[in-house]
Order: sequence, then C-alpha cells, then structure tokens
Amino acid sequence: MKNNGVAVGLFGDLAVDKHRLTVGGCYASDLAREYGTPLYVFDVDRAVKTAKSYVDVLAREYPDFTVCYASKAFCCAGIYSLLAPLGLGADVVSGGELYTAIKGGMSPSKIYFHGNNKTESEIAFALENGVECFVVDSERELELMEKLAQKPQNVLVRVNPGVEAHTHRFIQTTTVDSKFGFSIADGTAESFIRALGARKNVRFVGIACHIGSQIFEKQSFEIAIDKMTDFISRLNELGIAVERLDLGGGFGIHYIEQDLPLTPERYMTDSARYLVKAIEKRGIRPPHLIVEPGRSIVGEAGITLYTVGAIKTIKDVKTYAAVDGGMFDNPRVALYDADYTAVVADRADAAGDREYDIAGKCCESGDVLIRSAKLPELHAGDVLAVLSTGAYHYSMASNYNRNAVPPVVAVKNGRSAYMVKPQTYDDITRNDVIPMFSED
Repeated sequence: MKNNGVAVGLFGDLAVDKHRLTVGGCYASDLAREYGTPLYVFDVDRAVKTAKSYVDVLAREYPDFTVCYASKAFCCAGIYSLLAPLGLGADVVSGGELYTAIKGGMSPSKIYFHGNNKTESEIAFALENGVECFVVDSERELELMEKLAQKPQNVLVRVNPGVEAHTHRFIQTTTVDSKFGFSIADGTAESFIRALGARKNVRFVGIACHIGSQIFEKQSFEIAIDKMTDFISRLNELGIAVERLDLGGGFGIHYIEQDLPLTPERYMTDSARYLVKAIEKRGIRPPHLIVEPGRSIVGEAGITLYTVGAIKTIKDVKTYAAVDGGMFDNPRVALYDADYTAVVADRADAAGDREYDIAGKCCESGDVLIRSAKLPELHAGDVLAVLSTGAYHYSMASNYNRNAVPPVVAVKNGRSAYMVKPQTYDDITRNDVIPMFSED
C-alpha cells in the first residue's frame, strides 16, 4: 500500500499540462468538478491500443488464435462495444457477465464460459444464447449440460499444470490446493478427459489453464506452455485430439514505480514464439491458441478521482488524509495489500515532500487506500488521482456502508461521457422490501 512518489511517466497516456494531470485529453480536476467524486475515469484510446496490440502480435506470430477479453477485470456494456469490433472474444464466468457481454455487442460465437461452479440457470442461459464453448471445471456441470443441451457442445477442460507464479497467493490459481482445474500431475485431468467420450452432447475440443494474475516474469508462462504441450502430447498418445489450447492471461501492469512488467507486445511475442518452439519440439499439431488478457488491457487505462476531506495528524505517528471513497470502490488493498501511486490532480508534478496515509470513509480501521504516500502538502478540497485503477475496481465495488458505487466516465480526445451512470440512493434501496407478516 505504499506510494513511492510521482510516477506519472509510467502510466502511458497520462500527461501533465501546466502542472495539471490530464487523461484522454481531459483535465482530471475538471472531470471531478463536472461529474463529482469518487469517479472512475477510463481512457478509451489506451485500452483499445493495448487490446489491438495483442491481436497484431498474434496475427504475426501465431495466426490461428482468439484473444478473449477477461470480463472479470472490468465488466460493463461499454467495454465490449469497444473490443468486439477489434475481433476480440470474451471470457465470462457468470450469467451476469454473459448477459452484459451480449448487451455490449459481443457475439456469443466468440464467448467462452468459464467458472468452477456454473449453476443450472447459468448453463441454460448460455445454451439458449449459443455460447461458443464451455470451459469445464467439474463433473457437476457436465451432468447439467447432458440434462439441458439439445446438441453437442464444445468443451475445454480446465487443467492445473502446477505452476506457482510469483504473485500474491490469493491470485495464484494453479497451486496444488487450488479450487480451479483438474491436476495434470496426479492423473486426474487425464482420467477426466478420457471419460468425456461416454458423455452425450459434449464435444471435447481442448484444454485450458490460467496460472495467476499480475505476473511480471515470462518464465512462469514458459513453464506453463511446456507443461500444457507435454500434456497435449500425452493425450495424443491416447488417441485424443486437442484442437484448442487456452493459456489464460495474468500479464502484469504498473501500479508503483518498482513494478517492472513487460509490455503487452513483449509478453505476447515471447509467449507465442516459445509456444511455436514447444510445439515443434514435441511434434504435435498446432492447436488454436486462446489468450485471455484482462487487467493488462484496462488496468492502466483507468484512474480514480477522489476529493480530500478531513486531515488528521497523530503526533509523532502519522498523518491521515481522508478521501470520499474507500474500500467500497477499491477493495484490492484490503484483499491483497495492493500498492498504488497517487498524485494531486492540479499539482501532478509537485515534489512529494509530505507523507500521508490515504484513508477511506468506510467504518473500518483497515480502510486505508495507500500507506505512506509521498505527496505535496494536502488541503481539504484537493482532487487526488489514484493511478492504474481500470481493473478490478468497478467490477469488485460494493455498496458497503450504503455508499454508492462510483460512475465510470469514458474520455477520448478531450471529450467525456458516462460509461456507467451514477447510482442514486433510490438505486441502492430499489430491491429493499419491508416484510409484512400476518399475526399468528
């Protein structure tokens, strides 16, 4: 939760004009005045540019591919309306994400339905809408598909290759005790796939994995490729064809100056070239490649704007600067001890010669967004911008303490418009019902 000073240069299209932070050609403080705070701001061009880079690299390095946007990173109709025209598909993990993707213009024929516990109603909804493929993670969902499907459904099996990526333990997804996937190492994945032949209305087309999130080093991806192609080779020996290989996502981004991720272009180029070599080495038929970037497309395209309120100094201990947001709009700090960089919107290039803990407004002692933030002297009314908040902020936001989930404003070429409208108190209480019971 540390902020290590001004690092605007790390964050792509963010720029400073006459000391004022701009994003998408708009002054951040002007957006705060027009739309209020807390406010998510989303740079359309930055997200589109990053998404397109994945498509362009694979078109050059591994032409048989699909880039599926990982919906959980930032899910609203507007994001699909931006990505679908670029040729991207989508990875969804719930009926709500599926509904939103279709509403935003994503063709069901390019949607892969993930999830470790799909409900009967979600599977029925996906079947009704003709999703391209189910990524199976349990016997239970196969039973439900047999019950509900009227024709064979494409199925990928999620496997656990046992790669422990160097990232926070809560976002590692292929550890031995992970709830996701069937283990390759203990033979469970092989047994599960071999048994699929006896299932009706299920067509096995390939395997999928996802080793974790916010990964910086390419070695973890290379180990995963080796293990997945080894497994394909083993399945081929059993007479089982593997048409598709889903390698997931997990590419890291900048949150603080110490973060040193590769660029999306570098991640994808290195992984694609390594996959080609792995395929050649094992003599297997090249599968259709699926990758699922999410955070790396939208993360650095977003910032969150807050207004500073109370400033409280505890003598010889620390100074708190409270803002009008908190863990209801950014739960990642409480969940993962996530680190962020912040700047004062109208003094974005000022030296960080003071130290503050940036506190949220929720009734929780742990509601601190940044610890030991190096900033210029703060005053009530200052607009504070927290960078790289485009992923897992709006998607994970809540109404805790009955705070409204902030709206999302899209910016492009100096223009701005709502991408998600603000919540009202009526919205928050819309589904509340006062139960009326007759007397016994």
